[in-house]
Amino acid sequence: MAKVINHRGIRIITLEADERVADHCEEGDIVLVEEADGWWTHFVGRDGETDSYDAAFESYNKALWTAKAAAEFAAE
Repeated sequence: MAKVINHRGIRIITLEADERVADHCEEGDIVLVEEADGWWTHFVGRDGETDSYDAAFESYNKALWTAKAAAEFAAE
């Protein structure tokens, strides 16, 4: 089940392997997804498209702290 954290008014959502962005996320959300090469941080835009950093993070905590920093920047 997707886990949602609200940070500075921005939803940071961690998805399980079988969950899809389209089913749980909306514009402005930040999504954390674990893949074979690490934890990816995705930013959800209009119409559900996503943009990501160019590399995965080695741990969930690093991806989460990066998402929180991005949320703080977006909230300003």
